[in-house]
Amino acid sequence: MIKCHLARMMGERKLKIMDVARETGLNRNTVTLLYKETAQRIDFVALDVLCKYFECDVGDLLESLSD
Repeated sequence: MIKCHLARMMGERKLKIMDVARETGLNRNTVTLLYKETAQRIDFVALDVLCKYFECDVGDLLESLSD
């Protein structure tokens, strides 16, 4: 299972989904699905944009959890 830390990262900066969508140019639905951890897949471009926006590495945004 993959854990997405987008909600935590947004909370630390007091950002709303619409803020991230507007400032990154990503589709609001993409940000919402990642925020709620209901996304089934993520595009590399979206991942790159989020990492640049939050100034983090992929491993800071996504985490692989062992079952």
